[in-house]
Amino acid sequence: MILEPMHLAGAAVILLIGASVLAIFLGRFQHLLLAVSFSLASVASLLTLVAGIWTVSSNIIYQAVMAIGLPDLPFHLRLDPLAGFFMTVIGLLSFFVSVYSIGYVREMIGQRPITRLVVFYELFLAGMFMVILADDAFFFLIAWEVMAAASYFLVLFEDERLENRRAAFLYMVVAHVGAIAILLSFGVMAGLVTGFEGFQGYTFDAMRQAEFTPAWATAAFLLAFFGFAAKAGVIPLHVWLPEAHPVAPSNVSALMSGVMLKTAIYGVIRVTFDLISVFPWWWGTVVLVFGLISAIMGVLYALMQHDLKRLLAYHSVENIGIILIGIGLSMIFHSFGFPLLAALALIAGLYHTLNHAIFKGLLFMGAGAVLHATHERNMEEMGGLIHHMPWTAALFLVGCISISGLPPFNGFVSEWLTFQAFLLSPSLPSPLMKLLIPMGAALLALTAALAAACFVKAFGVTFLGHWRGHHNPSIHEVNWPMRIGMIMAAVCCLVLGILPTIVIDWMDAVPVQLVGTSISPTAGAFGWMWLTPVAPERASYSGPIVFFGILGVILLAYLLLHVRSGTIKRVPLWDCGFEKVTPRMQYTATAFSMPIRRIFGFLFSIREQIKLDPRVAHRTVPGKMHYYLRVRDRFWGWLYKPLIDISFWISRKVGRLQQGRIQIYLIYSFVTIIVLLMFMR
Repeated sequence: MILEPMHLAGAAVILLIGASVLAIFLGRFQHLLLAVSFSLASVASLLTLVAGIWTVSSNIIYQAVMAIGLPDLPFHLRLDPLAGFFMTVIGLLSFFVSVYSIGYVREMIGQRPITRLVVFYELFLAGMFMVILADDAFFFLIAWEVMAAASYFLVLFEDERLENRRAAFLYMVVAHVGAIAILLSFGVMAGLVTGFEGFQGYTFDAMRQAEFTPAWATAAFLLAFFGFAAKAGVIPLHVWLPEAHPVAPSNVSALMSGVMLKTAIYGVIRVTFDLISVFPWWWGTVVLVFGLISAIMGVLYALMQHDLKRLLAYHSVENIGIILIGIGLSMIFHSFGFPLLAALALIAGLYHTLNHAIFKGLLFMGAGAVLHATHERNMEEMGGLIHHMPWTAALFLVGCISISGLPPFNGFVSEWLTFQAFLLSPSLPSPLMKLLIPMGAALLALTAALAAACFVKAFGVTFLGHWRGHHNPSIHEVNWPMRIGMIMAAVCCLVLGILPTIVIDWMDAVPVQLVGTSISPTAGAFGWMWLTPVAPERASYSGPIVFFGILGVILLAYLLLHVRSGTIKRVPLWDCGFEKVTPRMQYTATAFSMPIRRIFGFLFSIREQIKLDPRVAHRTVPGKMHYYLRVRDRFWGWLYKPLIDISFWISRKVGRLQQGRIQIYLIYSFVTIIVLLMFMR
């Protein structure tokens, strides 16, 4: 038997399921459980990483059928370049996080049982890999539910806390509403399949060969987009995301934000470009508009936060929006018959998918290191951590620079490609597009600027200055497995920023599969050194030159400032005219976001209060004052609270049917039978 990528991916899934079963039997031996389970998860992740890279490089479609489903419903598996790319993304980050988890979960031993965390961690990874491998609706939905259920129990890990139970419940409700929409979308497409016997119409191969009428194709697309948007956290379906990600263990948060959301992006691309394949331009406009709204609103919500993990969760909303911008532009270009521009926009979206997985995983791992050291998520109670956690501070800074879209790290490349797709939009014949797309480019530029401001705040308030907290914990650097996981992610951010041409040249098989052409990123005179998305005369970017240029400036500044004696002088801190400066007088996260809050405050539900200490309120000169700020998401009041109120009202009305008397229930049965008989012919 010849070894194929499908064998590696299948072996990884089996290994993860087996590791979850083994974890149950190793429950009493916590240290052994930890070492064995996360080591197996790392090996499985490497297998899928190799399978994904191999599939995209070979540009071959691998298929398999496993007769382990229901009768006449076997599981169909497929690895093509699109699936291989997402398999690579998930495998890469899950390898980093699995190594990190060895050190992160070790600190929980003795505090709480970790068996449940390990079991559902393995099933969570297996579920994500199976979603990518699935080639029929039945297997896809089973894998989708495995992924959702496992992540639900991971969010619920610390179930003694009320906020965890509420977040897990909200996540499960939104996830299942989305799953129902995905099921209906597959049902619409399968119902239009002809020429296949039995349940064969539920295979993706059958859907690819079907001819959809415009009305039914639109219904299938809208249902699929709604369902996948709920999982991805697209506004206004984002409310579960800032609740669930902060309360989950940080290694789980890294995977949920970094790669679980990307399974929804995979679903949108698979249904739109692969299963339906022919679509009108306004579908892309819908995706583009929701992407723009999510990008700008996500970063504004993030700026208002002082909970570090909640800030990162809202930034996932923003970055999912940026990815959808690329996908929406690609759909618009593809429908208007511009395959090269469609390939450029699709590459921009996919490259940001990869980049976001890595730098958001790094940031959540860094937040987990901070939480592990300080037992605190509130940035207002932190400060000065760079002196106690230099490794974590440096690695977190790499993530901040990457997510802010600054060279030479990876976030800059994908955002630069997205701007290139925007700048080429005047080629479109639609007047509406000529108006909408420049506005979208301006919103994307505003989003990038606000993201940079947000992470100046996140890093500065958390790591710089002095400790602000009311308590003084024994802060120390994290253990080496946690550091190694973050170091690998940080190095990956740098490599993806310096050598984008090599990665994009490897990725070109995906747009070839979906839109029929590639962008030839190395068309310039110097090959791999210059990223030329369309043509050298239009725009080019050289990651190596920018990297060595920045490195040279840094070295020159260091030589000028540190080698010459007497250049740097240390003086006492400027006290602004006050004599007794305390750490509590430092700039806070709330103060940092105040100007943005004043400008964009109408988008939020904001409540500010200043209260005097009642023990000194009677004095002429006020004593201690307390400042309260509450920033809430308006979508709760606009959309979700009315739905919740209506649901409770209906439940109370229906609850009246429950009388607790057998005579009443017999009458219900008798009336039901009579009504059914009336409709029988």
